[in-house]
Amino acid sequence: MKVLIVLTSHDKLGDTGRKTGFWLEELAAPYYRFQEAGWDITLASPKGGRPPLDPKSNEIANQTDQTRRFETDPEATAALANTVRLDSVNADDYDTVFYPGGHGPLWDLAEDTHSARLIETTLRSGKPLALVCHAPGVLRHTRDEDGTPLVQGRKVTGFTNTEEEGVQLTDVVPFLVEDELIKLGGIYSKIGDWQPYVVQDGLLITGQNPASSGPAADTLIALTTARAGSVSEESLSASSA
Repeated sequence: MKVLIVLTSHDKLGDTGRKTGFWLEELAAPYYRFQEAGWDITLASPKGGRPPLDPKSNEIANQTDQTRRFETDPEATAALANTVRLDSVNADDYDTVFYPGGHGPLWDLAEDTHSARLIETTLRSGKPLALVCHAPGVLRHTRDEDGTPLVQGRKVTGFTNTEEEGVQLTDVVPFLVEDELIKLGGIYSKIGDWQPYVVQDGLLITGQNPASSGPAADTLIALTTARAGSVSEESLSASSA
């Protein structure tokens, strides 16, 4: 299986003068889930090269076993330093796509036409896709084939308004993920702040917060593997017939 992980290239936290980027746990936890599943992993970002890491995500309070492992893993850090440009990506080359969050995606990936096309093409091709924490906000400009918002009528979750209040960035971010998903017609649900929570609706998987990134990756692995097995059985039956 080949998985594409799409990271932000945006490093400015609004007008605060502070830095942002991707959240390390939301990359590291899925990365090792995919690696242990034997998957081939490609990292991409809008600008290519090394994407910006949200410095808060690597503070001691936010570190995990997976983030510490990632930071000392030469193969992982080399892959992070050399992400491919998102506009060079062909969705047909991958079996599935995963979007980590962090605040950065709200500024760049949420407005990126290449990202929107990747998401739309992946789902229309019958391939699963997962987004966690702030990354479900990247769905804001994606559309179904009939032109309606992709999330309309779909069960979704994402970073909650109260979680954004908890990090005191409600008035800094360009939009609130929870509000945006609801505005687009998504069937939004959530549980307690900072608790792992994953929602699957068909091929679309969303996770609420950093703690949901590992479980979202597990759900994506199970769904992608099951669908691949189903396609193989259908192909075998067709060839036998």
